Amino acid sequence: MKPIVHSKLVLALLLTAVSAIAQSSSPDLRQSAIAFEQQGKFAESEQAWRAFLTTHPSDPEPYAHLGLLEARQDHYQQAIPLYRKALALKPDMPGLRLNLALALFKAEDLKAAIPEFTILLKSAPPDSPEAMRYTILLGMCHYGLSQFNEAAPYLQTAATADPQNLPIRLALAHSYLWSKQYSKVLDVYHEILALDPDSAEADMLAGEALDEMKDSSGAIDMFRKAVKAKPDEPNVHFGLGYLLLTEKQYPEAIKEFQAELANDPTHAQSMLYIADAEIQMNQYTDAAPLLEKAVKLDPSLGLAYLDLGIIAANDGRNDDALGEFLAAEKLIPDDVNVHWRLGRLYRAMGRKEEAKVELDKASNITKAADRELYKKISGGQPKPGEATTPPGGPANK
Repeated sequence: MKPIVHSKLVLALLLTAVSAIAQSSSPDLRQSAIAFEQQGKFAESEQAWRAFLTTHPSDPEPYAHLGLLEARQDHYQQAIPLYRKALALKPDMPGLRLNLALALFKAEDLKAAIPEFTILLKSAPPDSPEAMRYTILLGMCHYGLSQFNEAAPYLQTAATADPQNLPIRLALAHSYLWSKQYSKVLDVYHEILALDPDSAEADMLAGEALDEMKDSSGAIDMFRKAVKAKPDEPNVHFGLGYLLLTEKQYPEAIKEFQAELANDPTHAQSMLYIADAEIQMNQYTDAAPLLEKAVKLDPSLGLAYLDLGIIAANDGRNDDALGEFLAAEKLIPDDVNVHWRLGRLYRAMGRKEEAKVELDKASNITKAADRELYKKISGGQPKPGEATTPPGGPANK
């Protein structure tokens, strides 16, 4: 017999022998894998389960346990395909779909977790603890995906079932706010107050809802209440300051923005709006350094470039102003004041055609906004050829 043929024969015999040994010791491998798993010896358990798999490739149990070992080490991405393999082999294995859904949730693959939790919820007994758990998890999946309209019904069900659960109610109030269901925010606000009368976060949520409902005084009162309840709550002074700014109460707004900066010295928007309030009062001296600092912290603040342009134009530095206005235009192209300022600047620089283009843009934005307002007020469309008069025209900062 040739050596190479002899070697192949020996190898085949050895493989047969190893297979027979593995087959005869499969129960021992399984018991060892489970024992190691229970002792927290993950590496040894994994090795035993993988050895077991060599003779049981269609058995879902090793895949399920290998997934569990990965999940217990917070390796959720590695656990997911193992759970999916086990689920494909045995869809009705107890606890397997829940483990997969939780691994997806913890791996922040919320979109993929939703169908798994939905199946679990449909199969759970109504009003059972399991059903409530899946309801909450579905609500939080949608919430995490910013699907607030979809999250709200699940969170509302959970809140109704657990009247003492404050975090669920706060998440529900946020969902109603961000899905523009403002009156429902106020309903949940009263429920939160019953649990925590000094909840600054609830006051802020109610304030934002009232502001969206055009109740400026009510919104300001709510934010004042929040400031009093918890003056170090993030954004509480900023929220109040912004509302005061929109009401043109500039000195008081500045005080609130300064209070926010005392809590958070890197709060770029507070710097921006202090400077903006000073510009509104024609006090330009201290505004530019604040705006420059704000832009360094957050280069996406279009209003900061607009205000820097206003300062430069006021100083007669037209080229600098143009650069700032163009930067603002890139960031906030739908802001009527940007185009209005650009148009005026181009006209002052003798660039009449460019001035007309920008002023036309400003006019069109204003007319579009006015038509939208008309539709909201009248509940219908303007008649053909019917003129609409803007209530104010471009903001004259």
